[in-house]
Amino acid sequence: MLKGKVAIVTGSTSGIGLGIATALAAEGCAVMLNGFGQSEAIEALRTRLAKEHGVGVAYSPADMSKPTQIRELVDDGVRQFGGIDILVNNAGIQHVAKVVDFPEERWDAIIAINLSAAFHASKAALPHMVAKKWGRIINIGSAHGLVASEAKAAYVTAKHGLVGFTKVVALETANQGVTCNAICPGWVLTPLVQDQIKARAASEGIAVHQASDDLLREKQPMLEFSTPEQIGALTVFLCGEAARTITGAALSIDGGWVAQ
Repeated sequence: MLKGKVAIVTGSTSGIGLGIATALAAEGCAVMLNGFGQSEAIEALRTRLAKEHGVGVAYSPADMSKPTQIRELVDDGVRQFGGIDILVNNAGIQHVAKVVDFPEERWDAIIAINLSAAFHASKAALPHMVAKKWGRIINIGSAHGLVASEAKAAYVTAKHGLVGFTKVVALETANQGVTCNAICPGWVLTPLVQDQIKARAASEGIAVHQASDDLLREKQPMLEFSTPEQIGALTVFLCGEAARTITGAALSIDGGWVAQ
C-alpha cells in the first residue's frame, strides 16, 4: 500500500518508534531511523529492517532538542531517498516531579523534544509534501495530551500542545493532499514500562502480573497494555487511502483511559 513512500520516524531505535518504523517498512516504505543507542546495535537494527522488508533504511543521530539538527534530519532523508512522504514525530522524554520541585532544565528539555521538535520537523517536511500533493504527518501524543496527571506538568503541557499543533497543521493543509493526526496512547508495553513493572513488583513484594494489573488499574478500565505493533498498525492505517479524510484528529488507543 505504501510501497515507494519515504518515512522519517523520530525516536525510532526502540519502543513505540521502532514499532512504527517496522510497520511502515513492512508496507514498503523507505525509513529514516532516528534516536540514541549503541552504534553497533543501531547498525544491526538498520541492517535487519532493510533485509527483512527489502526497503532502504538509513539512520540519523539528530538531537531532537536542536532545531538545526532536526532540519538536517529532514534534509538527509530527502537527499538519501529523494523526498519525504510520511513524518512521524515520536521522540519524547519524561520527568516526574511536582511543579514546585520541577527542575527548570528538565521542563525546557521536555518542551523542546516532546513539542518544539514536531514543529521544526513539520516545518521542514511540509514543503516537500505540498509540492507533490501527498503527505502524512502523525504526531505521537498521549492520553496525557487529553487529560492530566499529577507530577507530570511538562509532559502534559507538551502533549496537550502537540494535539493543538496537530489541529493547526490539519487546517492549513486540508486541501493540499496532506493530513495531520495525533495518536494518543495510554499504557504501552515497552521495555521501559516492563522495567517499571518489575521494579514495582520487587519494591512491593508482589508478583509481576499483579504489579502489571495494579499499574494499569490506576488509569485504564481495560487491564491490557497497548503494544508498539498496534500503534504501528494504526499509523499505517492513517497513511492509507481509507484515512484520506481523517485529519486533525486525536485518536485514543488507551484501554478506555480518557473515556472515564
